[in-house]
Amino acid sequence: MGYLLIALFCLVVLVAAGLFIFTVMTARRVELGLPAEGRFITIMGNRIHYIEQGHGAQTLLLVHGLSGVSQNFSYRMLGELARDYRVVAIDRPGSGYSERPGHASASVVVQADVIAGLIDALKLDKPLLVGHSLGGAVCLATALRHPQKLRGLALIAPLTHMPPGGPSSAFAALAIRQSWLRKLFAWTLMVPMAIRRRKQVLDIVFGPEAVPADFPIRGGGALGLRPSHFVAASRDLVALEEVLPQMQQRYTDLQLPIRILYGRDDRILDPQEQGQAMVERLPSVELELIDGGHMLPLTQPDLTTDFVRRSLQAAPLA
Repeated sequence: MGYLLIALFCLVVLVAAGLFIFTVMTARRVELGLPAEGRFITIMGNRIHYIEQGHGAQTLLLVHGLSGVSQNFSYRMLGELARDYRVVAIDRPGSGYSERPGHASASVVVQADVIAGLIDALKLDKPLLVGHSLGGAVCLATALRHPQKLRGLALIAPLTHMPPGGPSSAFAALAIRQSWLRKLFAWTLMVPMAIRRRKQVLDIVFGPEAVPADFPIRGGGALGLRPSHFVAASRDLVALEEVLPQMQQRYTDLQLPIRILYGRDDRILDPQEQGQAMVERLPSVELELIDGGHMLPLTQPDLTTDFVRRSLQAAPLA
């Protein structure tokens, strides 16, 4: 029996070592194929990666969603908007090529303070804050904490309230609360599971619309195979339940112009629970529903770009 246990232990160690090596090699290949495109700046101890284009007098700051990256916007929207405006798209703390210290909070409130610090450091001069999905919650937190720094909000399929049924099944693997278990999973099982479940997960995230064929590279999707990215996304998700319900109670304090764009067939977030709920709390909020799913910046970039332009026009500087 003792020899059997030793043999089983050795087998587990060998399998874990093999998975670790596979993960390291995969992450390295992703980084070589998708190097950082922009610049770096340190805000509150976070090394933030950002992409900046355009030189217009009016500014836009683009904030991606859960497990997303700045390339979700640079896929097409950023370049189109940069024709007329100064546009900055960031990797949120820990996401993409941005780094978040291990001791730093993943709360959207803390991320909002990072956004405010970035606005000051880059001298963005009251930008229109554009947020997709979880990025919408970050934008709302920024508007609650630093309204004087913003022109308004343009939210695309935003997370505004805690989903009654919990996170979508597409993000179930992220709901790991123990730090050691999260890291163990990220460096062993995450990559093979992500590869195996890729079609199923993307069908939920993008559906009913098709996944762009160039999403893994041009849209930055492959960056999600890096363990650091998984750890950051998991921390982002788990931290929501501590802060978002408190934020919901303060939405009536918002005075900035807010416009929301939602796909009627969104499979990640419910347009009624997330979009219409904001209109009911704040009648001044404008909600626009279109045919489509959750990943509108990638599946319908022209329409989404037009929404951002109209949002900017509807938010005159004070």
